Amino acid sequence: MKVGTKSLLFGVHQFFWHPITVTIAWRKLYGTWPSFGMFCAIVIHDWGYWGSPNMDGPEGELHAERSSKLALKWLGSYYQLQVLYHSRHYARSHNSEPSKLCWADKYSIRYDPWWLYLPRAWLSGELAEYRALHGSMGEDFKTHREWYFWASERAIRMGLKQNSDGISFHPQRAES
Repeated sequence: MKVGTKSLLFGVHQFFWHPITVTIAWRKLYGTWPSFGMFCAIVIHDWGYWGSPNMDGPEGELHAERSSKLALKWLGSYYQLQVLYHSRHYARSHNSEPSKLCWADKYSIRYDPWWLYLPRAWLSGELAEYRALHGSMGEDFKTHREWYFWASERAIRMGLKQNSDGISFHPQRAES
């Protein structure tokens, strides 16, 4: 079974738990519960990982594109863009700002305690990839727990900074 599928079934992007944490993060960041359409977008935003051999490699980076096709079909173009640009990498590569969903997604780790996050990340194979790809920017963490606290604080700061800057979502496509 590929790491993307494992992530959705029992890993970091687990299909039941992850949408709950993202919804709670949305409420914290934006002061309101997501609309029904946005909640549906939250539920499906990572489904594009299904069948992916990696999370942040070439195939995994396209997960937002695959998920956004479902959002367009089921929810419409606004939600398609929210899902598509929840990936900072994808937004940057298309000369656009990340969506509001991006920051709730990043901030959601605040509601995913280490004792629940780390076993899921380890079992799915995501932990090894995340630590290898993202490293620790000069830090030397001996334990997974130390790395988790560093990574989660970084993600929480990112979400809070974007919220304090006043998030507005206006996708701007690069000219062809």
